[in-house]
Amino acid sequence: MSWTGTASAGRPAGVMGGTFDPIHLGHLAAAAAAADALGLPRVLFVPSHHPPHRPEAPRVSAFHRFAMVALAVADDARFEACDLELGRPGPSFTADTLRRLHALGYDPSQLFFILGSDAVAEIAAWHEYPAVLDLACFVVIARPGHAIGLIGSQVPDLAPRLVAPGAAAAGPPKAGQIVLVPATTPDVSSTSVRDRLARGLDLEGLVPRCVEEYIGRHGLYRPEPTTPGRQLA
Repeated sequence: MSWTGTASAGRPAGVMGGTFDPIHLGHLAAAAAAADALGLPRVLFVPSHHPPHRPEAPRVSAFHRFAMVALAVADDARFEACDLELGRPGPSFTADTLRRLHALGYDPSQLFFILGSDAVAEIAAWHEYPAVLDLACFVVIARPGHAIGLIGSQVPDLAPRLVAPGAAAAGPPKAGQIVLVPATTPDVSSTSVRDRLARGLDLEGLVPRCVEEYIGRHGLYRPEPTTPGRQLA
């Protein structure tokens, strides 16, 4: 179901941002790993409207991407689809989204922004880096081929902020810290899902069944039609 605003502000929440073009089992596994490691009672899945770091536009509309997210999260009571970024113009910057959540009643210490270890290498290019890191606690989930143990050496600026779940001596993680969560998540990406669809292959083990059915029902991600060449006389 769609997010209902401030009803649950005041208790911790994970924030899972992304294009979700489409959402897949890797997204869901990362959110579950973060919720399990930190005891988060809710995780907001926030589809971006205009992803700023993506070279091309999303393949399908924000309407379809949000609908797929809503279907995919329905089976976990902790998960909610959130349309916070879809109604605003311009690029969907993480800093802006977190500030909007602050305005809705969340303290930075109550927000846990979830991302995969594959995305950390690009974090220095984010809008308002490094100030954006102080707007929430960031939670990095291990992704296949991207070991979380190497983050401190790959992005040295992050090293002083890194902690393991439960390792903070003064209690729960704080805004500005980056919690590293070792987890086993499926080796899948939205790009690989779109590639399989373009080749007419099934999505078994890559996306929830309800998402695969939605894609088929609406004819999403089909190959672009080609214009037949002119016949020679």
